[in-house]
Parts: sequence; structure tokens; C-alpha cells
Amino acid sequence: MELIKLAFTAFLIENVILSQTLGTCPFLGVSKKTSSAVGMGLAVTAVILISSTVTWALYHYVLVTLEMVYLKTLTFILVIASLVQILEMILKKTSVNLYKALGIYLPLITTNCAVLGCALTAIDYSFVEMIVYSLFSGLGFFFVMWLFSGLRERMEQAPIPEGFKGFPIALIAAAALALIFSRLGGII
Repeated sequence: MELIKLAFTAFLIENVILSQTLGTCPFLGVSKKTSSAVGMGLAVTAVILISSTVTWALYHYVLVTLEMVYLKTLTFILVIASLVQILEMILKKTSVNLYKALGIYLPLITTNCAVLGCALTAIDYSFVEMIVYSLFSGLGFFFVMWLFSGLRERMEQAPIPEGFKGFPIALIAAAALALIFSRLGGII
């Protein structure tokens, strides 16, 4: 039951984008088209899950053992940067269209604070809890990217006053989503 609560909390209640406001750059930059938002969401989910697993092991079995915990942020950034480079090479070889659609935002996953924030939070959990937390944080990121991209595509076709078109209405919609998600905390 605790793992289900953790999963629900990571996915909806403490969503990395809408609640913790981490990863807002790709949220606003890549969410104009559903295809690129889905690609970014999947890429970030994979990076969060893999980097949290690697950093959790490094933290508990190397940094704590050697009493070098003060190096955790630097170590985590290096691990995340390496994983993003590997992911970028894989996408370049396997999905050129997605690689081009993500453009500059793919290398920016390296500095995406959602990935680093999840890795730093995940070290406080047991291994199984870390996997659940990381997976559902990534899936929450993916879900919000997908949901918001659908909203933005619909808003492009809607009769919105000229002063609100584009970025202003996107910010208003993001605020409305954040308010909706914040009310889900009362469920648990």
C-alpha cells in the first residue's frame, strides 16, 4: 500500500512540473506538438529512471562508504550528463525525426532540474521505493507533457483574443493545470 501511495504522490500530487516546478523549460518549449512532447516525456522518464538507479547505487555504495557524500551533486550531474549523451547517440541512430524534433531540448535534459531533483530525492528511499518514485516521477512528467501539448494544440485552433495567443494562454493553461493537480493532494 505504501508503494502505491508513493507512486500516486510522485505521479500526480507532487508532480515534478506542476507541483515542484522543475523542468519547466522543456515543458513550455517542447509542448507545442504532441509528437515532440511525447518524445521528450519518454526521454526524460528514461533518464530519470536510469540516472536515479545509477546515482542511488553510487551514493549508497561508494560516496557513503568512502565518506565523500559532499560530492553527490557533482557525481549526479556527471552521471546524468553521460546518460543523456548516450541517449542522444541512440536517438540519432534509431529515430532521426524524434532527434530533430527535440532539437536543443535533448542535450538540455543534462541540465534539466527535474532529473537532478528526482535523483537527489531518490537517495532517501530504499532501492524498491527509489525505483517506484523515479518511474512514477518520470511518468508524471510524461503525462503532464502529453496533456499540456494536447491543450496547446487545441488552443491553436481556438478563438483566443490576439493578446492572449501563444505563450500568454499557455502560461494561463499551465497555471490552471497546476491548480487542478494541487487539489489532488486532498485525496490521500
